[in-house]
Amino acid sequence: MDSLGMKPEEIEAESFRIIDSEAGEHGWPEAEWRVVRRAVHTSADFEYVSTMVFSEGAVERAITAIRNGAGIVTDTNMALSGIGKARLAPFGCTVSCHVADTDVADQAKQEGITRSIVAMRKASADANNRIFVIGNAPTALFELLRLIRAGQVRPDLIIGLPVGFVGADESKNALRAMDAPVPFITNRGRKGGSNVAAAVVNALAILAAPE
Repeated sequence: MDSLGMKPEEIEAESFRIIDSEAGEHGWPEAEWRVVRRAVHTSADFEYVSTMVFSEGAVERAITAIRNGAGIVTDTNMALSGIGKARLAPFGCTVSCHVADTDVADQAKQEGITRSIVAMRKASADANNRIFVIGNAPTALFELLRLIRAGQVRPDLIIGLPVGFVGADESKNALRAMDAPVPFITNRGRKGGSNVAAAVVNALAILAAPE
């Protein structure tokens, strides 16, 4: 028991009750709301209620991909740490991040580009990596979109939630404007982050689990 005298699952349930109450009539379908609500829960930021964006059928495609054991790639070890591996393990999903790999660092230094760019290239070379989770680096999202346009990768889902003042909003605008029919979950504006991106994955994993 914690200092409030409540178990962790009781705290989570009460948090969701408060979010539901304060959000009011939000207009989200049930499945999408469960994703948005987790974003609010992890950030305590109700702005996500109005700024989250889902491409048509994104949640359904994500659930199918998870159930089929899709590899999940993140752009930061923080997002990697925040994703609940136990929920994904029964489906055979792997979760990885290459940004700290030695070969990625060496190549980035040699080419004078960010490790996030090289990490996306490395992740895209593995055909099992079909869900890309970007919560920090706009350069990672821009590079992923370039790889898609070049026909080098076709994800089952992009979770594009980079955060910051340089390129974050622009990269998300580019994701929403992408011609290729790749499902995505993103938001409008500068906000985002690895914690929110991981929360979206966790919500999708819960939705994918048998009732």
